[in-house]
Amino acid sequence: MTANTHPNGARSFERLYKLPSVVERVALSRAEIYRRIKEGTFPQPVKIGARAVAFRGSDIDAWLVQLGNGGEQ
Repeated sequence: MTANTHPNGARSFERLYKLPSVVERVALSRAEIYRRIKEGTFPQPVKIGARAVAFRGSDIDAWLVQLGNGGEQ
């Protein structure tokens, strides 16, 4: 999870999702997600380890909202 600092100094943590959770959440195949990442039409993953990546929940939420508003992302 990534930390966010609020103006009052409190910290909250953003949810990070591994690819299997993203596949389930957005109803796209793994291959389609990677194709869209390469095209720049899907949120970029963030590196969380030497050989591991995850997706920010806020990025996925924003992508879904844009898609629902008629955006082709």
